Amino acid sequence: MRVYLEADADQRLIRGRKVGILGYGNQGRAQALNLRDSGVDPLIGLEPGSASLAQAQKDGFAPLESKEAAERADLLVMLVPDEKMRAVFERHVAPALQPGQALAFAHGFAIRFGEIVPPAGIDVILVAPKGPGSALRALYESGEGMLGLFAVHQDASGSARALALAYGAAIGCARKGLIETGFAEECEADLFNEAAVIWGAVPELIQAGFETLVEAGYSPEIAFLECQTELKLLAGLIDERGIAGMREAISNTAEFGALAGGARIVDEATRKEMRAILEEVRSGALAAEMIADARAGSPRLKASREKAREHRIEAVRRGLS
Repeated sequence: MRVYLEADADQRLIRGRKVGILGYGNQGRAQALNLRDSGVDPLIGLEPGSASLAQAQKDGFAPLESKEAAERADLLVMLVPDEKMRAVFERHVAPALQPGQALAFAHGFAIRFGEIVPPAGIDVILVAPKGPGSALRALYESGEGMLGLFAVHQDASGSARALALAYGAAIGCARKGLIETGFAEECEADLFNEAAVIWGAVPELIQAGFETLVEAGYSPEIAFLECQTELKLLAGLIDERGIAGMREAISNTAEFGALAGGARIVDEATRKEMRAILEEVRSGALAAEMIADARAGSPRLKASREKAREHRIEAVRRGLS
């Protein structure tokens, strides 16, 4: 698989565009600031009463309402939350779109699951940094970059792919590398990871390990230190050396423990559930549940957040911080 770098991108394609950023959250702010530092002066589009207005003004931007930004931009980057994107698109973006404009996303969700159906005559591209906006910005400021993905859903101009590469370079991803994918592949793999691996399974595993030790009579503080604080070390070692290198860097005792216990936790039953989750992602069932929850006021999401805040491990964390 080819990795595209800055030399593969013509940033004149993005500097010659009037770029509009809809949303000024984690990704919106980072991408807007990186664009500005790369010689692009983006328009910021926000909903009336947006909580991000003060931050955007503090950063030196003069935000517009979303509708005006959509009308004035010839490349419009949709960086509002997935669950709000359809409403923003239908209310402000769709009426403003004209042939020759381009629409960009940082996640394939809205296109993959039909929340947005772009009209013919416009380019539709994806540039997805593989990390949070805060890290994207910090890496850019340090002279580094964040690995990213890019894709083309609709190429009306014949140069949509080149535009995606140029945008990826302008926000700093091409410093590290851009990998070509598709909207469906990016979206489905990302949702699967969120549900079944990093954001879903790992926190549950930490809490379960903590509970197991405390129930057996170990102090909550020791349980916390063993089950949560070492995770940062693990992530750093894997990022630096890979999984095999991580195992070689830890003690023989730790490595043997991993050998004895890992496969008993992640067994065939676990893998069966992972395959089931992937099927829910690919069928659209998981996306439909998320959208339904959001449109009902996010009761499931709010309950999950409250449950996490009330877990005993959080009190221990606060006591040790």
